[in-house]
Amino acid sequence: MMSRSYTNLLDLASGNFPAMGRETRERKRMPRVMSVPGFVTEVDDDRAVSVSSDNPSTVTTDRMIIVANQLPLKAKRKEDNKGWSFSWNEDSLLLQLKDGLPDDMEVLYVGSLRVDIDPEEQDDVSQYLLDKFKCVPTFLPADILAKFYDGFCKRQLWPLFHYMLPFSTDKSHRFDRTLWEAYVLANKLFFYKLVEIINPEDDYIWIHDYHLMVLPSFIRRRFNRVKMGFFLHSPFPSSEIYRTLPVREEILKALLNSDIIGFHTFDYARHFLSCCSRMLGLEYQSKRGYLGLEYYGRTISIKIMPVGIHMGRIESVMRMADEECKVRELKQRFEGKTILLGVDDMDIFKGINLKILAMEQMLKQHPKWQGRAVLVQIVNPARGKGIHLEEIHSEIQESCSRTNRVYGRPGYNPIVFIDRAVPIAEKVAYYSIAECVIVTAVRDGMNLTPYEYIACRQGISGSESCSNVSDPKKSMLVISEFIGCSPSLSGAIRVNPWNVEATAEAMNEAISTGDGEKQLRHEKHYRYVSTHDVAYWSRSFLQDMERACLDLVRKRCWGIGLSFGFRVVALDPNFKKLSIDAMVSAYKRARSRAILLDYDGTVMPQNSINKSPSKEVLSILESLSADPKNVVFIVSGRGRGSLSDWFTPCKKLGIAAEHGYFLRWSQNGEWEICGKSSDFGWMQIAEPVMKLYTEATDGSSIERKESALVWQYRDADLGFGSAQAKEMLDHLESVLANEPVAVKSGQFIVEVKPQDVSKGLVAERIFSSMHGRGKQADFVLCVGDDRSDEDMFEIVSSAKSRNILDTDASVFACTVGQKPSKAKYYVDDTTEVISMLESLAEESDSSLRIEVIGGSS
Repeated sequence: MMSRSYTNLLDLASGNFPAMGRETRERKRMPRVMSVPGFVTEVDDDRAVSVSSDNPSTVTTDRMIIVANQLPLKAKRKEDNKGWSFSWNEDSLLLQLKDGLPDDMEVLYVGSLRVDIDPEEQDDVSQYLLDKFKCVPTFLPADILAKFYDGFCKRQLWPLFHYMLPFSTDKSHRFDRTLWEAYVLANKLFFYKLVEIINPEDDYIWIHDYHLMVLPSFIRRRFNRVKMGFFLHSPFPSSEIYRTLPVREEILKALLNSDIIGFHTFDYARHFLSCCSRMLGLEYQSKRGYLGLEYYGRTISIKIMPVGIHMGRIESVMRMADEECKVRELKQRFEGKTILLGVDDMDIFKGINLKILAMEQMLKQHPKWQGRAVLVQIVNPARGKGIHLEEIHSEIQESCSRTNRVYGRPGYNPIVFIDRAVPIAEKVAYYSIAECVIVTAVRDGMNLTPYEYIACRQGISGSESCSNVSDPKKSMLVISEFIGCSPSLSGAIRVNPWNVEATAEAMNEAISTGDGEKQLRHEKHYRYVSTHDVAYWSRSFLQDMERACLDLVRKRCWGIGLSFGFRVVALDPNFKKLSIDAMVSAYKRARSRAILLDYDGTVMPQNSINKSPSKEVLSILESLSADPKNVVFIVSGRGRGSLSDWFTPCKKLGIAAEHGYFLRWSQNGEWEICGKSSDFGWMQIAEPVMKLYTEATDGSSIERKESALVWQYRDADLGFGSAQAKEMLDHLESVLANEPVAVKSGQFIVEVKPQDVSKGLVAERIFSSMHGRGKQADFVLCVGDDRSDEDMFEIVSSAKSRNILDTDASVFACTVGQKPSKAKYYVDDTTEVISMLESLAEESDSSLRIEVIGGSS
């Protein structure tokens, strides 16, 4: 089964997915393992090639497929220029994480290579890498690669995720939709390669980093139940920054097709959750220590776990450095000097120049270190064509030259600037002799330099860097508070790198601290680094991925939506979409019917400004309530005055206002008070509290009803309003603890009402009254959309067993929207509710006409 591609990038990014014909040149196919193809109901063009997870698998062993921008391989052309030589990249995190996975779990890799492979060689290379390394290379065309990696990734996402906004209209900084289209296409090409090897029944898919953030949508579209996780290795910006991205919602929705999304720190996760809340209206919950987002019946787990280093790899490199005499060589070179070390990539966000300025400031403020302290700054080559690299490089060199010119002397330069690719053995040797490591990144993801330094300072038995194993180990860290590892290293001196003077003082403190304090800090850090290594990280992520995926096993799943609006809806097997035909059929057969309808969000859209019912709704309700077989009620939290005025044309319509505190069976009937308490003295306690929060929360207001008080914050800032609502809930529960009231939260509201009032009691009262009049209901339709309606659904579900409904009654408890509910059925929206009621009204009108014709004849 070959995947279909896209012929037009504009169609791709805008959500139109045309089919593409087969390539003219048939390529050699890779062996693959697949489930038996079947069909899944989807509202898109891919349904003909979907794979159902209900089919039996041909493989029973779990596999892990790791998908990343680059494979953990090194490649070089053979000396005879005939073919390629490949080897594992031992320093790749993707290779190292295998240590945390079960020994019997097969691991495959999907990603690109760092070298250009001639198209004529690609098939042979692909087959060789699959057979030898279990790697599946993705070959991106040169023009797509340039726009995808150097364009969208490095010039759009990377700066934005590091809090850099384009402040000018320079075309190189503005959002470029052609780069976005290339990004989407590149993700699609990675997906094609994944399809060639995936067994969706048994495989776990682990996607890495910001290069592939829309890949989960392509995978979930094809394989609804596949087990999939995503981990972001860069920072995730605050919502104020992220919301400036023109494709912000597309990326968020794509990520939400994962089962679990991982971040290095709580800050990054919090920013992501805030974006989901503000842009998609999703709220997260914490359940037994786990964070989760409810999204169309699926719970997406949020994992917070900083990555670690591979201790075995560090130790082997330290031995290599010993063999090459690197440590001895450096000790001789810097004899009598105190070494401060910086190791950074060439990037505008690493704060290298701020570090050099701080060193200059320290030498100025503390002259005792002149001639003694040396900052060795290693700069790794840039990973891509980032922005402003030439300018920042020139600035760094100028600062180094100035500092060496002012404070240097014959045989001594305070700054040693190493601007080349440093072999890892040499880098480890520098770690071993450094008294302190300085990291001044202004924004960074998981910078592992401090971890590597701590491991190297611990040393290994027999190492030159640790000639006496019994010697106490010591290390010091000065790190930016804006990097991912900062929260994990509580013994480090944290600095704001923009404050050069404070950073300089921190550097002085680090190298001036006594040996005893350095030992204690080192021991604390080494305990953490050695136990929270890369294997611990990957093991923990897999365990949480397994737990996150268990929830889907017992649910019915299907895909809906187009483009990046695609999502999988997962519902309880007993939770079904209401069949209008089946309901109308039951309606026809019934002798006595009860119809209970919520108002806001059920027959009236929540976002409608004009809240009065339309002529269409009034006409439908009038027809339904005029049927002698029907008892029809509007059951709402609104006040009886507005409801009575709005529904004046419906003479026989029943109204339960203020959640049932007031009830009227028809327009000619008297209002009954269903609440047991008529003392509303508690309002004098609750209203001042609500006013306090209203004054402090712009966009909020108080609605005073006869029996209740409602504080609503629909027009307030979502995050602040929600926080204020939680605070108010606690405050009101405290001051009203001895009052006969209930304090409850709902959709953008906090409500205080009498304890003995609920929509569930309204339903019970109506059913009991019908039973008492000898008209026990044998058809019940109950529709609502809010938390308060769940009380009705609960009563409706148990009514037959309590004999207040006919034993053969057809019961349709129905919620609006696909979400967890006590109702057995759902409809999509208010439009569908009105269409459904219209079908019932037409049946009633038809029956009445037949009766009239029969009576007149």
